[in-house]
Amino acid sequence: MNTIFSPKRLMTLAYGTSIIAMVAYTLWLYAMGSYRELLVPLFVSLLLLACLLMHVGQGTQPALPRLVLLISTYVVVLSAVNANVETSSLWWGLPMAATFLLLPLWSALAVNTASLIAWWWLAPVGVIPLSLGVVVLALLLALPPWEHARRRALLRATDPNDSDCNAYHVDTLKERLNNEFQRAAMLNKRLAVLVLHLPQLDMAGEQFGQRAQTALLAALCQEVNSRCRDHDILGRAGSATFWLVLPDTSESGALLVRERLQRSLSHCVLVETGQLEVRIATCLPLRKESFERYIQRLEARADAMANV
Repeated sequence: MNTIFSPKRLMTLAYGTSIIAMVAYTLWLYAMGSYRELLVPLFVSLLLLACLLMHVGQGTQPALPRLVLLISTYVVVLSAVNANVETSSLWWGLPMAATFLLLPLWSALAVNTASLIAWWWLAPVGVIPLSLGVVVLALLLALPPWEHARRRALLRATDPNDSDCNAYHVDTLKERLNNEFQRAAMLNKRLAVLVLHLPQLDMAGEQFGQRAQTALLAALCQEVNSRCRDHDILGRAGSATFWLVLPDTSESGALLVRERLQRSLSHCVLVETGQLEVRIATCLPLRKESFERYIQRLEARADAMANV
């Protein structure tokens, strides 16, 4: 996605727009002399400002400011309707739309379903047509997130690459490794796999956020891909684990590749996390070993490296 329309910038724009709208609503109430109704929008304005600061800052979960923004939307609409029963029913669509924009699809459907049940329970009989209109609105608002989720699932099923870095997805990685494993067994060729572990990845996410994690993954993939052959296969086997498949490579050749990678990766320095730290181990298939057993040994080797 273009960096101008990145999700972080879009959410920053959403928080800023919400603050401006809430301040304008507060000033309008003040100009109209509705002093008793000023407390809620004034307090919500401060909450939205805190949301913006949490969003811009580092170390805060992105879900927290989104949840506060959603709750603030419900509070403001309920306060406006409670203060003036003649408020247009159009405003009931605002929190429903915000729910689909700020929450995942199924969570948004659950929240809106609970809201509709509460509406039917509390609303008088004369507003049943309005309730049906709200149901139709909720279903229409659910269509874009559902289509987006469907397209994303289709892309995930057809895209062989990992969504966060320039490496193969774990399913594609195991499929390619199986092909090389069968090829090596049939043609009596050599095969080696390097297991790479990034111990800094979880720490970078906790302290510096998703951007630092992405920088770590990008630096690792760039260095490894630039130091390997074209037919070598780099894939992401876990959150912080990568497998580098080396076809036609003996144990001594794999050790040479490991030393070359460790030397080049040690020279890579990032702003947030400093020097790039990568643990690398070799794992070769044993004679007459099944592919499933080999996969288990690779996963066990990765777990052992993660627990060091």
